[in-house]
Amino acid sequence: MMHLMIFLPLLAALLVMVVPNKWREEVAIGSTLLTLGLGLAIWLSGGTGAYVRDWVAPLGITYSVQLNGVSLIFAVITAFMTFIAALYAVKRIPNPGTMLGLILAMETGLLGIFASRDLVLFYVFFEWALIPALMMLAIYGGPSRMKALVKFAAFTLFGSLLMLLSIIGVKYYSGADTFALYGFDVRLADGTLRHLSGLTERVVPQPVQNWLFLGFLLAMAVKLPLWPLHAWLPDFHEQNHPSGVPDVMGTLYKVGGYGLFIFAMPLFPNAMHDFRPVLMGLAAFTALYAAWIAFSQQNWKRLLAYAGLSHMGFVALGIFSLNETAIIGAMYLLAFQNLYTGALFLSVGMLQERIGSVDTRVGGVMTQAGAMGGLTMALWFASIAVPGLAGFIGEFSVLLGAYQVQPWITAVAALTVIAAAAYALTAFQTTFWQARPLGAVATRDLHGLEWFVLGLPLALAIFFGVYTLPALNLIQPAVQNVLGLAARALGGNP
Repeated sequence: MMHLMIFLPLLAALLVMVVPNKWREEVAIGSTLLTLGLGLAIWLSGGTGAYVRDWVAPLGITYSVQLNGVSLIFAVITAFMTFIAALYAVKRIPNPGTMLGLILAMETGLLGIFASRDLVLFYVFFEWALIPALMMLAIYGGPSRMKALVKFAAFTLFGSLLMLLSIIGVKYYSGADTFALYGFDVRLADGTLRHLSGLTERVVPQPVQNWLFLGFLLAMAVKLPLWPLHAWLPDFHEQNHPSGVPDVMGTLYKVGGYGLFIFAMPLFPNAMHDFRPVLMGLAAFTALYAAWIAFSQQNWKRLLAYAGLSHMGFVALGIFSLNETAIIGAMYLLAFQNLYTGALFLSVGMLQERIGSVDTRVGGVMTQAGAMGGLTMALWFASIAVPGLAGFIGEFSVLLGAYQVQPWITAVAALTVIAAAAYALTAFQTTFWQARPLGAVATRDLHGLEWFVLGLPLALAIFFGVYTLPALNLIQPAVQNVLGLAARALGGNP
């Protein structure tokens, strides 16, 4: 079931390219629904065990995958938002076959990233997910898409190169038999069992660990992103298709935070512990800096890009604190941020379809599109961490845990909560309230599928903002397991 969930979208993407036009939409929507159903079934069954097989045995590369804990909740949310993105693409984009194929291909890359328990396999899926993102920008992007594409490719490929060098270095200096996180037994030709050690069984010695961690960190910091490696982000979102569909799939933020949690924390515990104050300071600065820049934006897509960057500063603050409560909050924030931020990108796409602009100063939209304004405002409430919505659980837990480690740095990061309310409500007010300009085009309200596209993510944000147990039952044990691995490597508490 796990392998089917990972590769079904890729098979559907190939099928979309060969079936007649009249069946493409049904194939795409059907496969996204089936993938989501598989994810929910795995969730209800408590997750999957580890599946490990030799892939390139002489090099120690394995096909090692598992969907449980944090990776499972990330996979299910990704499958859900892929369904929403495909649903809106069918409605919004003329002849959406190519876009649907790229959405599905990217879903396989993202699900593979979350399932990987082998560093090289993680790298393969990491690179795979970049290709559809680049193609969506190249094919459907705005007039300055080539500049945005070159910037995006340069940052990500530079990060990928550093990550690859770190991956090779980790296996070489640790002396592990494979690139898999955990060891496993293989039966030899003579019938005997041999144990192949994984990376978590052999800690890389200092000071090499620091250098390898910095290489891995830079790659993840591009994706997270963290200041100053965020420069690709605003242009990437601004130049993507105005519908917001590529933005939903292109919000690869999860990959950076997830990579730091699942790989960096158990493999580089000493380095993370040594760099903790500096990294927490950088995370707090990123959160506050991005919120400040977002306040001055007059383009909805750039504003959402900086808002996402600010959220990722909180995620990084939680991860780098190495505190259990803060890391649980970071994973909670990372899991559900895609719901409301993705839906907000689609809301901007609906606005652009109606008035032909993503300018925040259009004014008066609420008078003619009250339902769209109401749902958008509720999604913004989730984004700025209003209690009762999923964003609040994540941000509050991050601040609560990080405060126990670095109170002054956390206090600076907490100012972001005020700044977020300022930029979100100011932009909302200038778009949906104020006076409607004379001669402005009539704005129709939500209809048909648009209700589901905005309403379903909001309903989930409310559900997991009120009832946290299903998500915490997955996240908390996974966090404790990773911290346990890090603590054993440190010889004490992290």
